[in-house]
Order: sequence, then C-alpha cells, then structure tokens
Amino acid sequence: MSLLAIARRLQITHSRLLFPLHNFITHPRPPSPLHNSDSHFFFSAEFHRTLNLPVRSPQHFSASQSFFTQYLNEIIQKRIQTHDPLQTGLLQALKMAAHFPSEAEAMVSLDESGIRANKDLVCSVIWELREEWRLAFLAFKWGDKWGCVDEKAYELMVWVLGNHKKFNTAWILIRDLHRSLMSTRRAMLIMIDRYAAANVPGKAIHAFRIMDKFRMTPDEEAFYFLLNILCKNGNIEEAEEFMLVNKKLFPLEVEGFNIILNGWCNICVDVFEAKRIWREMSKYCIDPDAISYTHMISCFSKVGNLFDSLRLYDGMKKRGWVPGIEVYNSLVYILTRENCFKQALKILDKMKETGLQPDSATYNSMILPLCEAKKLEDARSLMAAMIEENVSPTIETYHAFLEGTVFEENFEVLDQMKTAGLGPSEDTFLLLLAKFFKLEQPENALKIWVEMKQYEVAFNLTHYTAVVEGLARCGLLTKAQEYYAEMRSNGYSDDPKLQKMLKVQVQDKNGKRKKLGGQIKRNQLVSHKKGSIVRRKSHRH
Repeated sequence: MSLLAIARRLQITHSRLLFPLHNFITHPRPPSPLHNSDSHFFFSAEFHRTLNLPVRSPQHFSASQSFFTQYLNEIIQKRIQTHDPLQTGLLQALKMAAHFPSEAEAMVSLDESGIRANKDLVCSVIWELREEWRLAFLAFKWGDKWGCVDEKAYELMVWVLGNHKKFNTAWILIRDLHRSLMSTRRAMLIMIDRYAAANVPGKAIHAFRIMDKFRMTPDEEAFYFLLNILCKNGNIEEAEEFMLVNKKLFPLEVEGFNIILNGWCNICVDVFEAKRIWREMSKYCIDPDAISYTHMISCFSKVGNLFDSLRLYDGMKKRGWVPGIEVYNSLVYILTRENCFKQALKILDKMKETGLQPDSATYNSMILPLCEAKKLEDARSLMAAMIEENVSPTIETYHAFLEGTVFEENFEVLDQMKTAGLGPSEDTFLLLLAKFFKLEQPENALKIWVEMKQYEVAFNLTHYTAVVEGLARCGLLTKAQEYYAEMRSNGYSDDPKLQKMLKVQVQDKNGKRKKLGGQIKRNQLVSHKKGSIVRRKSHRH
C-alpha cells in the first residue's frame, strides 16, 4: 500500500483534531557569568543567537550568515580570555570602583589598581559582566579612556545594553561610533535584533529605516535580516506587513516569503496562516522553491497532518526539487507518530539511498513519538541502531526517554546522561518537574527536586517557579508557601504571579471551609428541627 493511501485512510479514521506536540529541543542555560570556565562556548551560544540566522535560510542569507559566523569566531578565538589573571584582578577592581559616587572617582580607583588596559582584556571583562550592565559599561568607559576600545568592543557593549533594554545608552555608543568614522553596520543590526527580542518591533523597524543616517544604505541583506529577526521573535504579522509595504523598494521574492513562511510554520506553527502565505505567493506569481516546501512539510508534520505532508513531498519531487534532510526528518516524525513506524524506517532507508546520512535530529524525530506512545522497546532499538551508525545521542534523545519512562526508570536515564557527558542539565530537571506535576504526582516531583543536588545542578528561579506553581495546583498550599519562602531567602525577588496564585489558593481554601461550615450548621439545624417535630409528635401520642 502506498504512503499516500495509508495517509488517506488515517485521515478518514482520525476525524478528531490532531494537536501539535511540544517542541522537544531545548537549549541549556548558561551558568553564572562570573563563574564560567567555558566562556568560549557560552559566548558562541548567546551572542551567536543575536547575529546568526536560521539553518533554513534563503540564498540571500548565506553571505550574511558566513560573515557573522566568521566575525563571531574572531571574537571568541582572539578576544575572549578565560584564564587571564589580569581579568580576575580587573573584575575585583571594577566591583570596588562601582561604589564610588562619581565616574571620575571610579576611574581613578581603576587606574590605581595598576592594571593596564588592552583591547582583548576590555572585551573579555565586558563579556564576563554581561549580566551586570553597569559594571560592564564602567569597564567599557575605562577601556575607552585608555584608547583600548574598537568596533568589536562597541558592538559587544551595544549587545549587553540591548539585553538589559538600555537602548538610549546603546544609541549614544552608536553615535560615538559614527563620529569616530568607524562602521556602525553590525551595531545597528544588533540594535534591530535586541529591539525585536524586547518585543518592540516598531523600534526595530525604525532602526532599519534610519540606517542611512549612519552612512549606511538599508540594503537587501539588512532587509531580510530585519524580516528574519521579527519572525524569530514572533512578530510575523509585522514582518509580513513591512515586506508588502516596501515591495517597491525591495521587490517581492521567494526569499522574503520563505522567511514569513518559516515564522508561521516553525516558530508559531499556525497551519492556517501558513496556507494563507502559500496562496499569497501564488497571488504574486511567486513559485515556491525547495525551502518553501520544506517549511510547509515541517508545519503539516507538527500538526499531525500525514496526508498533506506526503502530498507536498510528492509535489516537491514532481517539480524537480530535491528533498533535504529536514524534509525526511519531518516525514519520519509524522509517520512514527501516526503509528506507521515500518514506513518511517523505509523512508530512513530511502534517505540513505539518496546519499543523505541521518543525523541525531533524524533519529530523535522517531525516538520522541515512540517514547510518547510508550513504545520504549522500539525506541531503545532505534537508539542502538543510531549508535551503530556512529551517530551520538544528544541531550534531546535522553529527554525523550525521560518523557516516556516511569519514575524508577528516570534515574537510570539520568545516570546514562551523566556517563555520556550530556548533563543532566537544568532543563532536564525542569522537564521532569513539569512531567510529574502534570501527572498529579507531587511526591515524585519533590523527590526529583532532592535528586538535583546529587547531580550537582543548582536550583534557579525557573525551578522554584515550577515547584511552587505545581504544588499550589495540586492543593499542597503549605508546601508551596515553604518553597516560595526558600526562593525568597535565596535572593530571588517576589514574583507577583506566584503571590497572586498563593493568595487565590488561600481564598479558595477559606471559601470552601466557610461553605462547608455553613452546610454543617444548616444540616444540624435541619436535624434539630426534625428531632423537635418527632418529639412533639411523640408527646401528642
């Protein structure tokens, strides 16, 4: 039976709406910036998210992506120093200098420390202090005083300020760059990105429009960068409107539509909007390309639509487009999810025949739905095959097993993760806490909480929030209040949402008590009245 025939049969049998599964790929959070021995790795992870572009990027993005990757690697390899004793000394000097009432006094204090500024040291310290923008800015000003600040230091400082929404100060630095006759292009793109990340798309668009005031032409590369950044942060409607409004300056091309399509297909996963964009492309006489098909197949697979996933796969091949690894990943996922595991394995073989080698994402796309369906034997066999093919399991692989295993088996998976050097991470325990609270097993969630220490994973605000919310929803109000108090004692600020939840739970509890008390009194009164009537009747007789 052909795959399309299987899909048609499933489509008829499954009349219910298929809801999209949650995204199982997580990103580990970086540790505290001042206690980080892997600054190179985390610099790449965080700063790269600002400048890098998605894997499924149109051709116009390739040059930009290569440029930013090269730029980022240059900073990581040449500028960020992780074990420099001067850096440690300067960090301490900055903390002391920050207590002075004026900048002039702080600068004198830093000069008296005896540390001599250099460009690499300034960049390294700004990075280390990225969570404390005031100290980072003081380091920048000190470096500027000694002429040890260049374009890259400016750009890094703009990024730090943007992360903390200190946009006015960031604009001052960009104007200084402009006056110094240095390039402001990367700094402007960083501003666009940080505005979008702060959910102020109008400001991001405005930053693009005023690029010409800083000796730059808002070219096609920057235009696509803006569209992509808006979509990446969920402002897809704004990106589409901006693209259409500016079609005279930037003619409508498949690249622009693919960015919007990616937003609806892979960021918001809205199949209705994705179909609309597909029709809009036809309306503007723009033929979809391989990337367009890849996005649509991905979207249909995520919402459980096997029939349309396979239909577009066939249509893609008929039009002469060669399916890439992401198309096959989407197909094996939806086939496995729809209980067509044997057909998924055939697609895997077909993929190899075309010269494409399955990667960890391919195997994870099958392991996840198997684990969710509690087909753990199949999932374990697939993981064994994955290792035989010299494809290493990832943290997402183990997370899939944690989703599907019972409480006692979770610790075996956690130990495997530790042996493989893949955690467990903060996100691993967040996943487990969410799992057991969802299953209304707060006792197991609290056991997981205790085990975090055994795996040397520190509690953070997200963990406390998950535990307090979970306990409150399970009706364990006293326990929830205890963990909230512990959260506050560990230096975390009050959370209005949690406070409101705890207050509502108290009110509900008191309301139930009052209601129950009133009911008991009424029952007693009725009982008393009935007794009186009976006695009167007895007396009469």
